Amino acid sequence: MALKRTFKIIIGLLIFLTLPSILFFGFVYFNYNEDLPDGHTGEPAKVLAQSMLESLDYEAYQNTAYLEWTFKNKRHYKWKKQKGTCSVFWKNIQVNLDLNDHSHSKAYIDSQEIVGEKAQKLIDKAATFFENDSFWLVAPYEVLNDNTKLKLVEQDNDQNALLVNYFSKDGTPEKSFLWILDENHRPLKFKMWVDDLPIGGLQASWTDWTTTESGAQLPTFHEFLFFGIQLQDIKGTQ
Repeated sequence: MALKRTFKIIIGLLIFLTLPSILFFGFVYFNYNEDLPDGHTGEPAKVLAQSMLESLDYEAYQNTAYLEWTFKNKRHYKWKKQKGTCSVFWKNIQVNLDLNDHSHSKAYIDSQEIVGEKAQKLIDKAATFFENDSFWLVAPYEVLNDNTKLKLVEQDNDQNALLVNYFSKDGTPEKSFLWILDENHRPLKFKMWVDDLPIGGLQASWTDWTTTESGAQLPTFHEFLFFGIQLQDIKGTQ
């Protein structure tokens, strides 16, 4: 009897803990899920991308040698953009990333250098952090990267949106972002289709801007579903 009662309690707890998550997922899925749109490739898409970059002063961003920011009060970055290095800080850990060759990266705990497998794990984690957190800072500036394919997508309001498909080195599609622009082709928000999210078309705002000393225009906050993604202590110099 005691075993049966324990089993019932465990099942009840599982239902109690998982049911809200299932209901929340169902609500989000049926209200927000969208198929990846198609669009027109070629010169019109490139022209729209160039217009978006011009609205953000792409030249100023290109001339920005150093960027610094804090992501959600969790991680801090000092990115020497033109040198291809970035120091990543979280908790009592510092990783000096070589973005071109991770084998040259170094990891520290309490200012003491770590070597071997433990160091490699920290370096890999820092690289993952950087890929995610820098995206939320500079994504619009990277639409013309070598691993992207652009499409112009016609919207119901007669405004054109820019679909950016990202590919891996072997040509496999990895993720897609649809940039919704204002009348001056400045980003307002984007919708995303990524493997890490089971729901396609979730959107995040891209409207809270700051202009750095170098002239680069960067976001300070994104509204994503019912959450906020804050970027603080933003600095950019030539």
